[in-house]
Amino acid sequence: MDVITVERRPGVLLVGLDRPDKRNALDQTMVDELDAVLAEANRAHPAVLILHSTNPGMFVAGADIGELIERDADAALRAINAGLFERLEAHRWPTIAVVDGPAYGGGCELALACDHRLCSPTARFAQPELNLGILAGAGGNWRLPALVGIGLARRMLYAGEVVDADSALNAGLVDAVHDAAELLDAAIAMADTIGQRSWRALELTKLALRQHRPATTGFDIAAQALLFEGDDKRRRMQAFLDRNR
Repeated sequence: MDVITVERRPGVLLVGLDRPDKRNALDQTMVDELDAVLAEANRAHPAVLILHSTNPGMFVAGADIGELIERDADAALRAINAGLFERLEAHRWPTIAVVDGPAYGGGCELALACDHRLCSPTARFAQPELNLGILAGAGGNWRLPALVGIGLARRMLYAGEVVDADSALNAGLVDAVHDAAELLDAAIAMADTIGQRSWRALELTKLALRQHRPATTGFDIAAQALLFEGDDKRRRMQAFLDRNR
């Protein structure tokens, strides 16, 4: 694989994001490779999946704007990122996101799709999509308020409020904050604790918990398709790309 690493340990599957030149921004290649890992993991021996960056100080900076600016309504209706996050949420066994550094936009939504989130003190969470002329159409509109409440979700979605590690812990967005040097070990220890339970019971409990999720993904996909065709989206994304050259 080009941008994903995989390491298997007893009861643990370490999935590393390895696109440091773009701060692990989600592009089509990363989506495809994560999809392939999930498909294989669902057929493999039971394991807690840990999603982390192979490079310190980063998680996922967001979707790759260079690709996103070219996506149209048809791409939105194919639910490229949203579909991946749905499949991640539906993974048979528990998942843990290890967030060291910024988790913005699609990066925040990727972390939200996991069952647990551990972070370092430098972690930052934000949903800046509206500033780019689109919406948080890959789960942010409903996973975020389910975790942190509607008030903070509105501030993050409407105003682009950036949430630091301590605030994320207090709001319930993350389960724990650990020093960066200990973060991955803490995730593995958590996975080992989870793995002492019955795998079949874990799988069925995940299915039970999913029955309580709101069914808003269809609206998000349709709304995103409308926004992807707009001139405002292209103008705002081009300005973003110009600022970051």
